[in-house]
Amino acid sequence: MAESIDIRELNIRIEQQSGFVTNLVTGMDQVIVGQKHLVESLLIGLLSDGNILLEGVPGLAKTLAIKTLSQLIDATYSRIQFTPDLLPADVTGTMIYSQKDERFQVKQGPVFANFVLADEINRAPAKVQSALLEAMQEKQVTIGKETFDLPTPFLVMATQNPIEQEGTYPLPEAQMDRFMLKVVIDYPTLEEEKRIIRENIAGKLPEVKPVATAQEILNARNVVREVYIDEKIEQYIADIVFATRYPDRYGLKDMKDLIAYGGSPRASINLAKAARAYAFIKRRGYVVPEDVRAVAHDVLRHRIGLTYEAEASNVTSEEIVSKIINKVEVP
Repeated sequence: MAESIDIRELNIRIEQQSGFVTNLVTGMDQVIVGQKHLVESLLIGLLSDGNILLEGVPGLAKTLAIKTLSQLIDATYSRIQFTPDLLPADVTGTMIYSQKDERFQVKQGPVFANFVLADEINRAPAKVQSALLEAMQEKQVTIGKETFDLPTPFLVMATQNPIEQEGTYPLPEAQMDRFMLKVVIDYPTLEEEKRIIRENIAGKLPEVKPVATAQEILNARNVVREVYIDEKIEQYIADIVFATRYPDRYGLKDMKDLIAYGGSPRASINLAKAARAYAFIKRRGYVVPEDVRAVAHDVLRHRIGLTYEAEASNVTSEEIVSKIINKVEVP
């Protein structure tokens, strides 16, 4: 009984705290046509303090969505265009000698912002990509002998184009694992496409004004952390992740030769965090299995390694996640 009262109280607090979510969605809808899943995923990353990788062909409003979100929140934003000749110092910053003071001073790079857009992240070599690792995981940057904390909230939103292979560098597994979600964006529907044409030939896009502050995001994150996850849901999350590692234990023997490696404990943590944020967006104080299923593909698709056999058979991690979700028993 006490538990149900707590959840009732939590639902009231979620109702109070989640008002800005509606404002953010409305603001995004003014600029972005359709792409509901993209907008929802950006909100999940924002509310659960996770980095996001967006994958899609050029022209699907990936950069525009991230830029619009940063404009709707009264926070700092920087865009880093990743190119083959980029250097780590171009991202994190460097030491510059000041003749006036006769000493080296730190000049902070564009990574020191609340929202960092890493555009076309797979265009830069591994050396530059690794410059982001410390920022994404520890929320800090080391320049020379000094370590600097990054502003809060801090969110890396990266984009990559899946069709172009020339002059690109695949992201290393360690970096992929640091992205909470990998969101694959598809083409708009026919009706949405007509609306896009109409709006773009009519003139400039509507201007958006901030509807939320960075502090509101931090307050909402505290409420998201309180969203109740039952033991059965925890078991369900663990089962899904374990099925990516040991498919034969879950009656998926045919998948054993297709998976090179499964999700790490980060997969379980991020699945729970994303499910909580999803429940918060849906104005609920507790997680249900549907929340876990709704975020499972985005959390797991980049954490499953495929064998040569899987690649030869054209099996994707997407299909593997779908099979696991359909097979693992729902509580």
